[in-house]
Amino acid sequence: MYFHAARQPILDINKELYAYELLFRDGITNAFPDIDGNEATSKIVAGSQFDFSLSDFTGPNPAFINFTLETLEKKFPTLIPKEDLVVEILETERPGKRLLAEVKELHGLGYTIALDDYIHEPVWRHFYPFIEIIKVDFLTTTLEQIKAICSAIVGFPHIKLLAEKVETHEQHELAIELGFTYFQGYFFARPEAMKVKSLSPAQFSLAELLYETSKPELDLPKITNVFEMDVNLSYKLLRYSNSAIFRRRAEISTIKQALVTLGKAELQKFISILFSAQMVSDKPPELMAMSLCRAKFLEGLAKNSAKVDSESVAFLTGMMSLIDVIIGESMESAMKKLPLGVEIKMALLKGEGPLATLLDVAKNYEQTQWDASESDLAQLAIASDKVPEIYRSSVRWANEQMEFVLGG
Repeated sequence: MYFHAARQPILDINKELYAYELLFRDGITNAFPDIDGNEATSKIVAGSQFDFSLSDFTGPNPAFINFTLETLEKKFPTLIPKEDLVVEILETERPGKRLLAEVKELHGLGYTIALDDYIHEPVWRHFYPFIEIIKVDFLTTTLEQIKAICSAIVGFPHIKLLAEKVETHEQHELAIELGFTYFQGYFFARPEAMKVKSLSPAQFSLAELLYETSKPELDLPKITNVFEMDVNLSYKLLRYSNSAIFRRRAEISTIKQALVTLGKAELQKFISILFSAQMVSDKPPELMAMSLCRAKFLEGLAKNSAKVDSESVAFLTGMMSLIDVIIGESMESAMKKLPLGVEIKMALLKGEGPLATLLDVAKNYEQTQWDASESDLAQLAIASDKVPEIYRSSVRWANEQMEFVLGG
């Protein structure tokens, strides 16, 4: 039995990360419709207590986890500290006395409670004093129904609205106009407008380094020179090479020493991370975190596949897979600016080749569509039972890197 879980970010009105929804499946080929909701909740709660740390997936942010009436009556939410959890009442549960009693009790214990995929009925009003978040599906709920929900909670200012499955910038703007506070979906993972940007001097230096580190052989003197021309870059390189991530015994004190010690693969990661961080300044940090996680996930998948030639190229493909969003341009325009390998561009522009297949697995995993990855994993000759741990370790690594990036 392998534990399969994925996370989906929930952002606030400033596009800053508020929480993650943690989603469970019983395996790559066993999607949620085939598993009982009680069993799914039980396993994800048990997994978070005995198999992994909740913070491995969510960092310092709370986790939204679905609960059924049965799992509420078994007091499963109380196994998780209240500050780490948002109790999400599954949309299939009906408003009744038993459910209301459990909600009241959890509210009294200080837990945050949310109603999932809310469809308005007057009877839910009895729950409003104890509910803090109502989730509204923007793909299945009409504007008229959304406005009815907004009107129903007017007398309950403590209730915040969360728009889920927000796929476009326009939907995001509509949700803000209607008074929503939180947002879940892929609206931030698409360009908001088509525009042309020129690279700043710092971005140009990083683009040059990205090119140099993608060559089969490193030109160490040239790379050293680029770093030495930029004090900020040099500082970050030395701080990164001396960070706890590598747990080195001897301190590194020169640019050349740092480059040699890191090696090509780690140096390429470092450059691609810095490049994305430079470009993502006006975007939500979660976009950067997604790029990092995707990059490490592709690298891990590549390690387990004989069909992919280079793990570092797989990493760079994952890192660049959201570059169109990060710089607010089309992927075609972004690729013209970046001197990346042909195989990477084929994957990102045309969806062709083993790298594109790796990327499809990552995208399906992010959207908890594990069953859709079955054929891709078979094509890549990757054992599906290895994928959950690859993903989990990728999330952990991305969390560590974000601490480095946000630390300046």
